[in-house]
Amino acid sequence: MAAPLPVSLADVRAAAERIKGAVVRTPCLRSETLSRIARADVWIKFENLQFTASFKERGALNTLVQLDAEERQRGVIAMSAGNHAQGVAYHAGRLGIPATIVMPAFTPNTKIRHTKGHGARVVLHGNTLAEAGTEAHRIADAERLVFVHPYDDPRIIAGQATMALEMLEDAPELDTLVVPVGGGGVIAGCAVAARGLKPDIKIIGVETTSYSAMRQLLANETVTAGGDTIAEGIAVRDIGKLPLAIARAMVERVVTVDEVAIEHAISLLLEVEKTVAEGAGATSLAALLAYPELFKGRKVGLVLTGGNIDTRLLASVLLRGLVRDGRIVRLRLMIRDLPGQLARVAGLIGGAGGNIVEVQHQRLFGSVVAKATELDVTVETRGRDHARELVAALQADGFTVRVLEGVDA
Repeated sequence: MAAPLPVSLADVRAAAERIKGAVVRTPCLRSETLSRIARADVWIKFENLQFTASFKERGALNTLVQLDAEERQRGVIAMSAGNHAQGVAYHAGRLGIPATIVMPAFTPNTKIRHTKGHGARVVLHGNTLAEAGTEAHRIADAERLVFVHPYDDPRIIAGQATMALEMLEDAPELDTLVVPVGGGGVIAGCAVAARGLKPDIKIIGVETTSYSAMRQLLANETVTAGGDTIAEGIAVRDIGKLPLAIARAMVERVVTVDEVAIEHAISLLLEVEKTVAEGAGATSLAALLAYPELFKGRKVGLVLTGGNIDTRLLASVLLRGLVRDGRIVRLRLMIRDLPGQLARVAGLIGGAGGNIVEVQHQRLFGSVVAKATELDVTVETRGRDHARELVAALQADGFTVRVLEGVDA
C-alpha cells in the first residue's frame, strides 16, 4: 500500500479558509485568441494580479498564520529569487512579524526593491538559490529565526494549491493544467487540489531547458542544471522532497521550453491579453505553443504565476520579439555619396509604408570606396511580408540591399 501524500485536499481547503480575504481571488479567464492559436480551449489564471504580483503570497500567508506567538516574536527568514521573498515580506509586515530575506545576487532589482519596500531586511548572497539557502540557514541558526521554505513545506504547498481550487470553481470543465516548475511546490499543490476534485485531470509541468531538475528526476536521470535564464523565478536545481513525492504520484509529465519560446510567450501575453508576465510566469504559455500535440482539442488551464519582470528587461524582450517577427528590420544599403541620396532612400521606404527608426552612415571604415557610403537603416514594418516589399522597392530603384537583422531577404 502506497504511503499517504504529505498534503491532502482537506489541507488545501483549510488553507483556503485561512487566507480568504487576505490574498486576491484572481480571475481565471478564457482567452479567445490563444484558444484559436492553440486549437484548444485555453484559460489563464492571472496570479500576476496579486498585490505582490505573484502566487507566492498564498503559501507564505498560510505558513505565517500558523506560527505560534513565540515564533512570531522571534521573526522569520526565507531564501528566494524574488517572489517568495515578497510574499513573506508583505504578509509578515501585515502581521507584525520581523522578516529577513536572503536573495541570490542575480535577483532583479525590481524584486529587491519591492521586498525592502515591504519592510524586510534583505541579504544578497551567492549566485544560486542553493547558495542563498545555505546562508539563510546559517543566519536562522545564529539568530534563532523561523525558516520559511519556499517550496518544501506542506503549509507552503497547501497554500499554493488554493489557486487550483479557484481555477476549477471558475472553469470546472478544465481537463489539463499547465504549471511552471521551480522547486515543485506549486505544481505539487495544484496536483493535490485538482486531482482531488477531478481524478482524471492531467497535470503538466514546465521547466526551462537549463533548469529541468524535476523532469530529470522523474525520468531517473542525473540532474544537470545551470546557466542564465530569463525565467529566474524557476531557476532551481534542488527539487523539494515533498513536492517530488507528490509529483511522482500525480504529475502526468514535465516538459521543457527554451529562452526564445519564453520570450515569445511574454510578448504574446502582453499583446494578446494586455498583461505583464515574468519569464517564469510565461512558461505555461510557452509550453502550450511548443507542444501543440499535447493540448490540441483539450480544455487547458494555464497558470500565469507572476508578473515581476524588470522593466528594462521587458523592453528588451519586446523589441527582440519585434525583430524576430520582422516588424523591425535593419537594412544595409550601398549609396553614392551625393546630395539627396538619403532623401531618396527615405522616400522609397516611406512610400512603401515603412517607418524609419534609426539611420547610420559609414564613410570612414570598412571597404567602402571614397565616393560611396554604407547606410544602415532600422525600419518598423507591418511584418515579414511587408519587410520583403520594402527590400524589393529599394532594389527596384537600383540600390544594393542586405538584410542585417529582422527577416530573411
